[in-house]
Amino acid sequence: MGRLVMKFGGTSVANIDRIRNVARHVKREVDAGHDVAVVVSAMSGKTNELVEWCRDASPMHDAREYDAVVASGEQVTSGLLAIALQAIGIQARSWQGWQIAIRTSDAHASARILEIDGTEIIHRFKDRQEVAVIAGFQGINPQTNRITTLGRGGSDTSAVAIAAALHADRCDIYTDVDGVYTTDPRVVPKARRLDKIAFEDMLELASQGAKVLQVRSVELGMVHNMPIFVRSSFDEPEDIDPHGTPPGTLICSEEEIMESHVVTGIAFSKDEAQISVRQIEDKPGVAASIFGPLADANINVDMIVQNVSEDGKTTDLTFTVPASDYNRARDTITASKGKIGYARLDSATDVAKVSVIGSGMRSHAGVAAQAFKALSERNINIRAITTSEIKFSVLIDAAYTELAVRTLHTLYGLDKT
Repeated sequence: MGRLVMKFGGTSVANIDRIRNVARHVKREVDAGHDVAVVVSAMSGKTNELVEWCRDASPMHDAREYDAVVASGEQVTSGLLAIALQAIGIQARSWQGWQIAIRTSDAHASARILEIDGTEIIHRFKDRQEVAVIAGFQGINPQTNRITTLGRGGSDTSAVAIAAALHADRCDIYTDVDGVYTTDPRVVPKARRLDKIAFEDMLELASQGAKVLQVRSVELGMVHNMPIFVRSSFDEPEDIDPHGTPPGTLICSEEEIMESHVVTGIAFSKDEAQISVRQIEDKPGVAASIFGPLADANINVDMIVQNVSEDGKTTDLTFTVPASDYNRARDTITASKGKIGYARLDSATDVAKVSVIGSGMRSHAGVAAQAFKALSERNINIRAITTSEIKFSVLIDAAYTELAVRTLHTLYGLDKT
């Protein structure tokens, strides 16, 4: 007997039949004697529809009212799931973010969770054996008492934060895949599902393009040492032993993993754009004159490469930004041309970032060098490189993305055996 938080994404609650399927998953855990809180997303496609309604009403809409509108998708799902649970004899009650309350910052559409009071839900576990069905993705700012939302994928973050607040034994993330793979199986059919992965490795995979979990949810899991289990909601609920270990991937501390590989997985992102600022005077403050305005515009800069000319008087700075911010980034740099003093601005949007991730890199030399050699043998040109303790990334032409991913996946022995 334990305490679980179960989170179900949009595809898992896409219609009434799937909501009934979710109810059966919840019933299995309740029947096994667990205290259960369920966190739900909006039905698949509903958040996009609500966002479009806001844009149609006014392109320059109030962010506070935007949050009031888009948070309604999860409210519908939580109520429907509570009804479905009650229909099969399970005591259940729906909760909105403000009712718990999930207290957040006032950054509407991208708020951060500050505090969660789980006292009432824990009280109802003990006194009523009641399942809490919680609307994910949302909270309330205590200063303004306005509804806030946590940004795309925010229900994952809600679930992990609630699990920590309720002192749960585990947070199960149910999705349309059965775990975390060494890379995207659609690109590499030989990709393997990982039984376990360390928080740090999962954090890098998520931040470098893997779409399984939102980055902030992994950060919260690591901070609170909350085990996260990624599993499929499409397995037959009655076929799963609630006391056993079903197919899936456990995200946990590195100490819990008996055997760690040098490389855990390969992530990639085609949502990249490259900008090169040419022939800038090589003097103190130039980098600040470029990246300061980008930071002020809330544009995230990733890979940065600097090349100094032979005479040492000028330099080129090349960096990447998300493709969605490409036009704004170019406009920002152009507006600051007088202060920066560059000769030319070059850019490219047909690029992709491929990242190799693994905690084992800490104790193994030459891991990146193997990749550079393997890519050169495939005539794949590397435009930029960044490295960290457990990751390195290369920027390449987008046309070679799949070839690069398959090459590196095989190189590091990640193919199914």
